Amino acid sequence: MDRVPAPLHFTPGAPSGSAAGGDAGLPAASGRRRLVGTLAAFSIGLAGGLPQALAQQGKPPAADAPAAAGEGSEATTRLSEAVGAVVRIRMRALRDATSLELLGPDREGTGVVIDSSGLILTIGYIVVEASRIEVSGADGRSVPATLVAFDQPTGLALLRTSTPLPVRPVELGDSSGVEATEAVLVASAVAADVAYIASRRTFTGYWEYILEDAIFTAPPRGDFAGAALIGRDGRLLGIGSLFVADAVQPRASFPGNMFIPINALRPILGDLIANGRRTDARPWLGVHTQEVQGRIVVARVTPESPAQKAGLRRGDIITALGGQELAGQADLYKRLWAYGKPGVKVPLRVLQGNRMLELGIESMDRFDHFRAQPTL
Repeated sequence: MDRVPAPLHFTPGAPSGSAAGGDAGLPAASGRRRLVGTLAAFSIGLAGGLPQALAQQGKPPAADAPAAAGEGSEATTRLSEAVGAVVRIRMRALRDATSLELLGPDREGTGVVIDSSGLILTIGYIVVEASRIEVSGADGRSVPATLVAFDQPTGLALLRTSTPLPVRPVELGDSSGVEATEAVLVASAVAADVAYIASRRTFTGYWEYILEDAIFTAPPRGDFAGAALIGRDGRLLGIGSLFVADAVQPRASFPGNMFIPINALRPILGDLIANGRRTDARPWLGVHTQEVQGRIVVARVTPESPAQKAGLRRGDIITALGGQELAGQADLYKRLWAYGKPGVKVPLRVLQGNRMLELGIESMDRFDHFRAQPTL
């Protein structure tokens, strides 16, 4: 699947036709009027015509116009409150952060306030290995925040501000019923605009990552990192993660974004708040792979990772795990995670140059590879 990974595109940019940051904080004047108009149209199902390429995937969504003007006004209020829960996140990484090479020292994106204590849901690559995190809401006031949790299997992260922001938290929705061609609202610290569900399917990422039932939207947004995917009822349906080149179907050119469905958070939220991570951690090797004509080729080896310590190199071809041939990238990841808990020695057969090697790689929990977070 052709895609541009989030770690290479984490800084929000302006969508087509918008000035970068022009709608950040939802200012008064033209930005505010534009937002109110967008929310009002979206709330009554008048968000615009369904793009033809998406219409071919299924029937267009119904208008669902309210029976009375008051109902439309209430829906607009709910949407406005949901957008009001969207915040800007700015982060400075630790000097010795292991993620500096891919993510850089300064990162910026979006988060969503999900409870009254100042708990914020965002995408993890914005905030891992931070020396300082600042969060600002609609009033522009900036407050410090700390990393509460990071979840490698989903990519989600939780922050908590030092003092609660004066916003109404967004309510978590149910992403299981979100279907292709449905209209949704994408809200970031830059702007809020209507998008459409392009597809729902499993996503496999080169960084030892599989996301079941991922949500793909179109048109593409440059400010996707941590953006809120909001339904017409004002509830949160997902968190922005990636730009992809094939939003409608694999290997078919149609750019868009990928969102992590909010239902992926529900079963692990308690663990994340209590422990900073999920209790059922997966073994991690620290290898980026590409699937080329059925072969699993090593594209990058993470510094100080189990894979690097075991001698894995860029250009190596992984052919087997536990003596059994591998059927592809997803097969490698699923069998790796089923092999045992972090710390288990993973036997890989690797073609390195003209030599076939049998490597025993002592896996670890990805969370433990990150540098420790300082307490603010």
